[in-house]
Amino acid sequence: MTNVFTRIAHLVVRHPVAVLLTWAGAALAMASLALVGVGQGNLFDRTSTGLPTVVGADSTFVYEHMQAVSPDDMGPQLTLLVENIDPAAPETRAALTEAATSVAKTQAVAAVSTPYGVIPGPAVDTLTGKQGLPPMPDGASPLISTGQRSVLVLVAYAPIDTNPVPLHRTAARVFAESFPEPASILAYSDPLLYDDFTTQIQGDLVKGEAVALPVALLVMVLVFGGFLAASAPLIGALASIAGGMAILFAFSYPITLDESAINVVTVLGIGLSIDYGLLVVSRYREELAQRGDDSTHDARAESLVATLTTAGRTVFFSSVTVAISVGGMLVFGAELIRGIGGAALGVVLMALAAALTLVPAVLFLYGHRVAKVSVLRRVPGLRAVLRRTADVQAEHGFFERLARTVQRRPWLVVGAVTAVLVVLASPLITIAVRNSQEELLPASNERRQFIELFDAQYPLLAEPQIQVVAEASLTELDRWMAQVAAREGVVRVTAAQATTDGLSTAGILTRYNDQAGPQATSLVRELRALEAPFAVFVGGQAAIQVDFVDSLAQGAPLAVGLVILATFVLLFSMTGSLLVPVKTLLINSLSLGASVGIVSWIFVDGNLEGLLGFTSTGGIETYVLVLIIAFGFGLAMDYEVFLLARIKEHVDAGDSNDVAVRKGLQRSGRIITSAAAVIIIVFIGFATGSLLVIKEVGIGLAIAVFLDATLVRMLLVPATMTLLGDWNWWAPAALRRLYERKGLSH
Repeated sequence: MTNVFTRIAHLVVRHPVAVLLTWAGAALAMASLALVGVGQGNLFDRTSTGLPTVVGADSTFVYEHMQAVSPDDMGPQLTLLVENIDPAAPETRAALTEAATSVAKTQAVAAVSTPYGVIPGPAVDTLTGKQGLPPMPDGASPLISTGQRSVLVLVAYAPIDTNPVPLHRTAARVFAESFPEPASILAYSDPLLYDDFTTQIQGDLVKGEAVALPVALLVMVLVFGGFLAASAPLIGALASIAGGMAILFAFSYPITLDESAINVVTVLGIGLSIDYGLLVVSRYREELAQRGDDSTHDARAESLVATLTTAGRTVFFSSVTVAISVGGMLVFGAELIRGIGGAALGVVLMALAAALTLVPAVLFLYGHRVAKVSVLRRVPGLRAVLRRTADVQAEHGFFERLARTVQRRPWLVVGAVTAVLVVLASPLITIAVRNSQEELLPASNERRQFIELFDAQYPLLAEPQIQVVAEASLTELDRWMAQVAAREGVVRVTAAQATTDGLSTAGILTRYNDQAGPQATSLVRELRALEAPFAVFVGGQAAIQVDFVDSLAQGAPLAVGLVILATFVLLFSMTGSLLVPVKTLLINSLSLGASVGIVSWIFVDGNLEGLLGFTSTGGIETYVLVLIIAFGFGLAMDYEVFLLARIKEHVDAGDSNDVAVRKGLQRSGRIITSAAAVIIIVFIGFATGSLLVIKEVGIGLAIAVFLDATLVRMLLVPATMTLLGDWNWWAPAALRRLYERKGLSH
């Protein structure tokens, strides 16, 4: 393995410009591929926002069946809610009729329905029967709210080949211009909702990068004492972002990707790239300082070789551990999880490639200036700060003193830190998970406001929340649905209807507005437990959530088992120890439990809503929990490898266990805390966006990294390694011989 890193170093030394230009061209091409696209649109066009279905699940069968049998002579319907008006007032009727008549003249419109009648449009012949039109009973129109303060307008369209969003926005604008304040217009259609998600994700992505990258650069300037050294990891991060987006674009073909995957994977790519870049740059500057590099003595080549054979090896180990962690997501049945897992694997590889080739090439081309004292040290206020934060040569310092303090009272440290982590994990007792839809958008979003008002004010137009598809006759299904109607929580059921493929369908309306809540999901499980003399498939949002959670529960043992086995093998290959992998897995599990506990306290219990700018939905998004565990474990292993690599280096050099721990923490502590600070900034930067799922991921991972880089790596790991002493490096004789033959040592 060392020879591989040596060859990479020699390649970079011989051809730094070629490496840099190759990366520049590749990054430009990959960014263009993702943002411009080929054939069927760009990355944002090819991702979607929808329910997280599971391949082969009953709810997926129902969802796909309902999509297949939906009328093909209709385009997406637009619904307008006109609020704060008097439906009985003549001026209201006149204004609505005038606006509806204007919209009905649009070429693609089939009909516009108001409480006062239906106005046909040019495409009215495309409708068969009364598709898209509300029932018009003899009494009050269902298009007038129960409180008599708002009305609905339905705009039915013929099939539209182009994007319907501009048409829908134009129609909404016509009605808005017809009703002055205090009246207001809320518009809803599925395309408008999906467009909102896309716009929000793109905006949050830009905002996150605008917040995170400049602050991250400032932190790295303090770490390295200058802009040149600090810029190298950011250059690697930008290239990795381009590569990550291209990888996501490629994954959008075999797998249906959720739009939130773009931000999630981008965050991971930036974090890992900066992590690895920090390690490489710091070690390179350390090697330059040891060799006395300057304009009269060029030590860049030897320093780069030494850097890649040490820090490069550590980056390789770290990337493999992260890849193992996110790779565990590939065994789950949900496409959403597998898509993010596969894309994250690709991003890890991009971050690794950039850290081993692009960052070294940039450093080499910067010349001797990387090792020189920065002009920032001449600034009186910064001189003292940089002396402490940017020193790469000190054998003694804060982290060595911290290790000595820990080693004097290791049992006390282990007990105190463990107690704190257990307390922080206690909210796990009441944790709740859910799969939300429009609730992920900010409370100010128009589509979210529409749905909330519609559900409250138009009960007669409520659609069944649960769909049933059965291999039965209409009479048989109606008989079974009579049992369903008697279940607690069921308001009413619809009559069975035949579909073109020989199946029968029916709907169930429940009293539960929150279809992601425990009452709705419990009802789904009850319905599925009812006996029937024919095959019954239960679908709907609650059923999709049940199947999604069940698929995670089924895949979790295999995913966790593979991650534990692979991590164990990797750490043994790195250290030759049997106890270090076991200890690492136990400590990381405790740290992750504490992190998820805090996330539950915030997002499930609704604490810090005002400070963080969100409204609690009563649960953590199900796949967010998976991402926090997978990514959090990977990042924890990241820092564990950083620390263990330096400690093992000193052990192999002949230092005692306690001395090696002190030296290892002194040499790696600054990098771990600096990398953690930068990655926390990145995560929080993206969490400043408004999309709840990204906020949960950003805050959750920021907490996980903070706990791991402080309580765990700086206190708990040195304390446990002190208590174990030389047992840290113990392994049975057979495994010891295996390590000596096959181990990946320095």
